[in-house]
Amino acid sequence: MNFDELKQIMREAGIVGAGGAGFPSYAKLDKTVDTVILNCAECEPLLRLHRRLLEKNAYEIMWALDLVSKTIGASNVIIALKKAYKKAIEAIEVELDSFENITVSTLDEVYPAGDEFVLIYETTGRVVAPGAIPSSVGVTVFNVETMYNVYKAVNDKQPVVNKFVTVTGEVKNPQTFLVPVGTKLSEVIELSGGITVNDPAYVLGGPMMGRLGSPNEPVTKTTNAVIVLPQNHYVVMRKRVKPTIDLKRTMASCCQCRYCTDLCPRFLLGHPIEPHEFMRVVSNSDTVKVKPYLDAMFCSGCGLCEMYSCQQGLSPKLLIDEFKKGMRAAGVSPPKGIKPVPVPKARAFRKVPLARLRSRLGLSKYDVSAPISDLQYKPSKVKIMLSQHIGAPAEPCVKVDDKVTVGQVIAVASEGKLGVNIHSSIDGIVKEINNKYILIVSEGGNR
Repeated sequence: MNFDELKQIMREAGIVGAGGAGFPSYAKLDKTVDTVILNCAECEPLLRLHRRLLEKNAYEIMWALDLVSKTIGASNVIIALKKAYKKAIEAIEVELDSFENITVSTLDEVYPAGDEFVLIYETTGRVVAPGAIPSSVGVTVFNVETMYNVYKAVNDKQPVVNKFVTVTGEVKNPQTFLVPVGTKLSEVIELSGGITVNDPAYVLGGPMMGRLGSPNEPVTKTTNAVIVLPQNHYVVMRKRVKPTIDLKRTMASCCQCRYCTDLCPRFLLGHPIEPHEFMRVVSNSDTVKVKPYLDAMFCSGCGLCEMYSCQQGLSPKLLIDEFKKGMRAAGVSPPKGIKPVPVPKARAFRKVPLARLRSRLGLSKYDVSAPISDLQYKPSKVKIMLSQHIGAPAEPCVKVDDKVTVGQVIAVASEGKLGVNIHSSIDGIVKEINNKYILIVSEGGNR
């Protein structure tokens, strides 16, 4: 398969990063890179989707990795996963003889091992400069479900119409389900046997970088997990902190202990960001020293500073996010051409153990298997968002009352813009179209 053909297949099949911001995967195909990394680090506490998928479908995922690497001419392929993922490692080792250039790199149980910059350093020793992208050091990174979707698109001509979603926390039977894109989250939660607390809160994604959401939201191509927690849980309360209040608390109690900086994963890669310096200028309303504000634009958003490091319970990441929004709105861009300083030797001793993080967050009791279910769920309707990825939203190509089938294109990527096609995830009738979503109703769903 040639380069352009693979890019076209991935774009038309609607393949994006199956987690995080959902960067269109075809745009990561780069002939200048020499290394392809499969990210199976799953650094967020409680998330198990990728290791489980790798356990069940190691060959398919490795086949897609091999195809991508050969198509772009990359000579090295690395599967990066944690040492504790023994079943996934065993599944990979069974298939290794079938692939020439694939190697396995095992990682420590630390957070955030899955951050792209951290992952690249741990597996290759290369440091991505502040503001740069992985291809600048000859690397491109894909996650496990994305590669599984590539396999399905190339071999089965199947576009992305389903999504694996882990439901865990305060539910009777934590599991991972494969459901049609657009399924209401409340329906996915019900599949896990029901909620075990009276007044639940819902964290969409991981407890560190995820957000509070509603069970009425639909599953998208980037929905990895729903964590059901009590309203008074530490993680929920931290995510409800208001920037205006926390700014005042910072003025009153930031003691400049430096823990937020000393444990910052990007600072430990030689990047200029120093959260304690940012907190100092913010707490003093200092507008003379602009460097800490500009350096804060290199924050990765991992959340360690506020969820783990700060002994005062302050929120550096929250405040950094607010100031980044303000600077962008004012037309301020991150500094360019910044070269990282050498990685400090202390980095080896400042990695945050995942078990310790789980304990600090009050999540140890929820650290359970959440296996992939064999259930094939068919909802009665789906709400399919037109913007499920970075780039331009897809443009509807169907009309109200049109009959559609699974896998049919219902919205197309804008010509010449970063984006991918969107497909119907069920057989049904189009009932509503607006600038945000397409609603499709089925006649033969479960409910």
